[in-house]
Amino acid sequence: MSEHGPHTTDDGRTYLFDDPKNVDRFVNGFYVVCVVLVILDFVVHRHISHRWENLWAFHALYGFGACWMLVVIAKQMRRVLMRDEDYYDGD
Repeated sequence: MSEHGPHTTDDGRTYLFDDPKNVDRFVNGFYVVCVVLVILDFVVHRHISHRWENLWAFHALYGFGACWMLVVIAKQMRRVLMRDEDYYDGD
């Protein structure tokens, strides 16, 4: 497989995100949406319930922190829930 062109699967089909250019376009579009949302944070009036919601980028930081906590908790849960590779094999 080449690193610069679209990749094909075993059945010969090419999907949207197989082409690295499409992945770059998606990521750049995501960045544009993030910048627009940060700019809108200064313009749009929010109806807040708590005074800490009035902090700049509160919702973005809260969402980032929540996702970070999910990853940390999932890593700890993996230690408890993980089974051996041959767990489901017969005895």
